[in-house]
Amino acid sequence: MPTLTMHQVDAFTDKVFAGNPAAVLILNDWLPEATMQAIANENNLAETAFARPNGNSWDLRWFTPVHEVNFCGHATLATAHVLASAHGISGDMEFLTRVGPIRVSRQDKGYRLDLPAFPPEPIEALPSVIAALFPVPPRALFRNFENVFAVLADEEAVRAFVPDAVAIATLAPLCFGITARGERHDFVSRYFAPSAGIPEDPVTGSIHATLVPYWAGELGKTRLEAFQASARGGHLSCEMAGERVLITGQAVTFMKAEIDLPD
Repeated sequence: MPTLTMHQVDAFTDKVFAGNPAAVLILNDWLPEATMQAIANENNLAETAFARPNGNSWDLRWFTPVHEVNFCGHATLATAHVLASAHGISGDMEFLTRVGPIRVSRQDKGYRLDLPAFPPEPIEALPSVIAALFPVPPRALFRNFENVFAVLADEEAVRAFVPDAVAIATLAPLCFGITARGERHDFVSRYFAPSAGIPEDPVTGSIHATLVPYWAGELGKTRLEAFQASARGGHLSCEMAGERVLITGQAVTFMKAEIDLPD
């Protein structure tokens, strides 16, 4: 029975039981896709990341409990943390992904992700499914290639929002985020992906590839502090850098395990 080592890492936090947990497996080569999906389903975390060496870079794939996804920030951070802390990889890392190269560099207090920016695309008409979620219409709507976002009146509205997972799932293949100006941060957000098996994601790096361009334009600044106001919560230091978004966060290992695969 083949045995693989798997780490579980809490990303965008400096302590366990906070941030967003991701499982990470560093492989010599890909497992069968059905096996990788089965491992992700068994883990039942927002994402399980699989990485393999590719020259001086790393191929990187991400799976939710339901399917493979195109873009994930927190599991990229978790993978860089595992490579640095458990595999002795030093210096900058480059990950080759479905959304292009993602670079990660070590910082004094964590890691900086260099992500592609996906500028917000305005939505003029309020979809009925989103209108039904709110007693007061959102201030604005926009989207990117995989999500719809609603701008709410203030941080209290973001924190108080009670999601209707069944309704939000009907947006599939799109998922749904909400955001507002923050009280102690430049902006706050929450993110829901029930169609991907994630009722609410604790801290989502990928959505900030669109939220940062949006709030940079709204606030007239390129450096922003963000907080994802889930039950676990997570802090992200962000910067607009041309066509890239830089996000700095910390990560901590919660668990190292051996998993046994069927022959």
